[in-house]
Amino acid sequence: MSATINFALNHMAAPRLTSRELIDLAANLGCIGVELRNDLADKGLASREFFDGEKPSAIGEYARDKGVRLLGLSEAYGFNRWSDAMRDKIKLLIAQATDAGAESISLIPSNDGAVESDEKRLSDLRDALALILPMLEEAGLIALVEPLGFTTSSLRRKREAIEAIEVVGGKDRFRLVHDTFHHHIAGETEFFPQWTGIVHISGVIDPALSPEEMQDGHRVLVGEADRLRNVEQIRALNAMGYRGTYSYEPFAASVHTDPNIEVGLRESIRFLETALE
Repeated sequence: MSATINFALNHMAAPRLTSRELIDLAANLGCIGVELRNDLADKGLASREFFDGEKPSAIGEYARDKGVRLLGLSEAYGFNRWSDAMRDKIKLLIAQATDAGAESISLIPSNDGAVESDEKRLSDLRDALALILPMLEEAGLIALVEPLGFTTSSLRRKREAIEAIEVVGGKDRFRLVHDTFHHHIAGETEFFPQWTGIVHISGVIDPALSPEEMQDGHRVLVGEADRLRNVEQIRALNAMGYRGTYSYEPFAASVHTDPNIEVGLRESIRFLETALE
């Protein structure tokens, strides 16, 4: 692996694989870690339970035996639409992360297109973060907040997330996900390496799409035809001092059904390493 970039695999890169198989794939590729997801069945990408029905501690132990970090568990979707059910979901995710020895959990804002004032939207965000903070402090865990760049998202901008985290005094327990896809489609130009806990990478190659038309299903592995400017985004983050992990998170069906996904990932890693030399 390049000394300047650490790669990882989000389970979205190979949802047909079990947790153990994903860990094996990461080890084979020289990746430093994996992110496991609890929503693969909900998305129709797998029929397995979270952790494939195994105890989280068993999967965590397997990863450590393979020299692979369990970087995080995803996800609590719609965390900023607070309810008793959301509290229970986040408590469960924190407990699973603790049992598995995972380093973080992921918090995803609602992407329901609801029409609301900025005052209400940001107030709800602050309230949710304030309620989650003591849970994280008790567990000694980090939560990664991921702004979504879609026009229908209730949290599109990283700066808004940072300002809300600062208001609730959560700078020691919350970090951001910098997603190269969402950064691009939101038209963001600001980078926050000191706030970034992980970077998600994927590419879009369809030349006919405007940023507003790009959706998760267009997200493939990063290669030479990439339109999201992954290389430029990674260069900028590295130049600003980011030394964390870059985790593959493609959503395209063509990637999910690829019988040679290890070959595709290896080629994408080699492309990025060469482009960043």
